[in-house]
Amino acid sequence: MKILFVIFSFFLIQSCISVDMITRTESLRDGDVVFSVGKKFAFGFFSLGDSKLRYVGIWYAKISQQTIVWVANRDHPINDTSGVVKFSSRGDLCVYASDNETEPIWSTNVSASILETTLVARLSDLGNLVLLDPVSGRSFWESFDYPTDTFLPFMRLGFTREDGLDRFLTSWKSHEDPGSGDLMLRMERRGFPQLILYKGVNPWWRMGSWTGHRWSGVPEMPIGYIFNNSFVDNEDEVSFTYGVTDASVATRTMVNETGTMHRFTWIERDKRWNDFWSVPKEQCDNYAHCGPNGYCDPTRSKTFECTCLPGFEPMIPRHWFLRDSSGGCTKKNNSSICSEKDGFVKLNHVKIPDTSDASVDMNITLKDCKQRCLKNCSCVAYASAYYESKRGAIGCLTWHGAMTDTRTYLNSGQDFYIRVDKEELARWNRNGLSGKRRVLMILISLIAAVMLLMVILFCFVRERRKYNRHRSSSATFAPVPFDFEESFGFEQDKARHRELPSFDLNTISAATNNFSSQNKLGAGGFGPVYKGVLQNGMEIAVKRLSRNSGQGMEEFKTEVKLISKLQHRNLVRILGCCVELEEKMLIYEYLPNKSLDYFIFHEEQRAELDWPKRMKIIRGIARGILYLHQDSRLRIIHRDLKASNILLDSEMVPKISDFGMARIFGSNQIEGCTSRVVGTL
Repeated sequence: MKILFVIFSFFLIQSCISVDMITRTESLRDGDVVFSVGKKFAFGFFSLGDSKLRYVGIWYAKISQQTIVWVANRDHPINDTSGVVKFSSRGDLCVYASDNETEPIWSTNVSASILETTLVARLSDLGNLVLLDPVSGRSFWESFDYPTDTFLPFMRLGFTREDGLDRFLTSWKSHEDPGSGDLMLRMERRGFPQLILYKGVNPWWRMGSWTGHRWSGVPEMPIGYIFNNSFVDNEDEVSFTYGVTDASVATRTMVNETGTMHRFTWIERDKRWNDFWSVPKEQCDNYAHCGPNGYCDPTRSKTFECTCLPGFEPMIPRHWFLRDSSGGCTKKNNSSICSEKDGFVKLNHVKIPDTSDASVDMNITLKDCKQRCLKNCSCVAYASAYYESKRGAIGCLTWHGAMTDTRTYLNSGQDFYIRVDKEELARWNRNGLSGKRRVLMILISLIAAVMLLMVILFCFVRERRKYNRHRSSSATFAPVPFDFEESFGFEQDKARHRELPSFDLNTISAATNNFSSQNKLGAGGFGPVYKGVLQNGMEIAVKRLSRNSGQGMEEFKTEVKLISKLQHRNLVRILGCCVELEEKMLIYEYLPNKSLDYFIFHEEQRAELDWPKRMKIIRGIARGILYLHQDSRLRIIHRDLKASNILLDSEMVPKISDFGMARIFGSNQIEGCTSRVVGTL
């Protein structure tokens, strides 16, 4: 499939419209392609698999694996290659089965005729096809308002209140048929806004309501760093969008025809899409898994994950015994609420129930919310609306009927308060008190065990250090803890060393594909260097000390000590280190253009270095050396400066690296003696 798509793209490139737009007088025929300005996306005709049916859509232009993100005529394919895209007389962009047809099989269907003669259809680098007048800048229609199965960065999901425009995702019928499928992700209009994935007309999975930072049903949703999430709920619209802070990151979220949602990022090194998030992935994710007034606890999956909310009991106990909780729970027979002695039982780490029928007031506090619920006999539960907002917990949500699709999380979720009568409240208080006693006893035992272990560990470390001081060979390595403070010996910098991030071995191993040879960038006196990708998508370079290395622990200490103190544009930036068992590694920023010797000593690459670039690199190296010799708070002599130790970033900015041989001089010292020969011949 990949080979076919590459060949397909090659032939398309041979016959394409060179600009990023179609004018009102032009047409796009099968075989022509419109590219966005940065050539990130392409617009034109395509087929899927072995099918001869032709569709018009948008796909990633630079990604070798065919990835369609939007389809115009998804439900009306063309049987041959005679299709054409052009403007109608009223200004709509239309797809026709042939040039002779008068009725389009797809149209932008703008409500009013567009009279502007300068009208164009332009494809942006975001993957958005826009009908606009480039003179006035007025936009008439855009594909982002009519998504198919893919949610791209800076696209919006939701609805506008005035014109009723509804932006939602609809799955394909199959991986070779982009027709409208059964799965649909859309913003719920009733009650408190939430995103729900439907299968047909029935809810399948609920993303939940907005918490102020994320969706309640996606506790692992990233905040900041690479992805920026934004939710709007005002008098004009209710919408959600996300962006990326790094334009080089290719990412997409899609609704799959199998009933799942996925977020992908493109890994250029492996030429593949990395599926790093998907739902639903466990039973508690399924909508209303425990029925009305029940809640799902995934930690109880070995017994039965479903439990009734406080004050409720199984509707049909026999069904629950058979692990069929679809009937849900009902109020206990002898319970009655709406008295002065009613109270609330608090459940922690909760994904609150479906808010379609909940009442909301964003202008009162949680304390006022409790009093409002107590005064209303129909109120059965309450919670904070935005419990993660920048101003803290704000707003009030109250439920007045059945509570559906409630679940708990291990380390996320919010507090949820269920109304119960005095007898039920007393039972929960007793259970809670006895539970607290058990927790207290366990906690005291754990503290005592930890203290004993710390005493034993302290004695062991002290004896070990005494033993190490009497060892004659300082070059012997052993899998003992690596003490930054003792190793470096700079009292004024202990706080700085403690701030240097430490990565665990499993994280680095996963990032480098278990130190795969395919990830190996090169090797030096220190050992091999690998490229890695952290779970958040950040690219890193890992310098791993080899057991047979000509350099050793002293060089490792020197490099960590120096680079952690130095900050300059022309010095390589250290991100952290890993010292675990016999492994000693340094983690740096990844610089994609390799080292200077790669360009100097290779005939083809040398041609890329014109004199302005060479002068830029020379000046950068000079600034870095001047900083080391004169401007830094430590006077440092590198002692191993060579072309292979000058790394180049994506903008060809030079960065001095490999400080294992460096030596620190006094602030007034201009010369010194050494007991061994270092450097490269």
